[in-house]
Amino acid sequence: MKAKTPSDSRTVMTDLVLPSETNPLNNLFGGELLARMDRAASIAARRHSRRITVTASVNHVAFNRSVPLGSVVTIEAAISRTFRTSMEVFIDVWMEDRFSGERTKANEAIYTFVAVDDAGVPTEVPPLVPETQLEKERFEAALRRKQLSLVLAGKMKPHDATELKALFMD
Repeated sequence: MKAKTPSDSRTVMTDLVLPSETNPLNNLFGGELLARMDRAASIAARRHSRRITVTASVNHVAFNRSVPLGSVVTIEAAISRTFRTSMEVFIDVWMEDRFSGERTKANEAIYTFVAVDDAGVPTEVPPLVPETQLEKERFEAALRRKQLSLVLAGKMKPHDATELKALFMD
């Protein structure tokens, strides 16, 4: 299977925050943002695997800034690491101020998708080769995140989590 780069999966979605998508404070509902991130991540995962993909987990979401009514929101998603059948997708959310046009990072998230065949059975995905420094950092950190998730779920023994041990041992 031929390796791919994060740029092969990069997905950029831009939209406007409308009144029906906001809470009583006139900020974008968190659930609306989660749905938008899930769609962008799904497209990125499908571009990488060229398979049907399903959301396996939402590993991390940081709602760092409120996104006000009328803002232009841009969601950027790309594969940060692949495993046998799963793909970690890193998502950056940017908002553009409606008056100044200034672009600010508002939120970020990390989702995991699994590629499946037509019967819903997990199937292998191409390996990933990071290119930029940021892509390399996200790639390396993804293994630690996966091992932590497996340890917390009881699917991996802590002493087998080599990447996590390396953080705490000399």
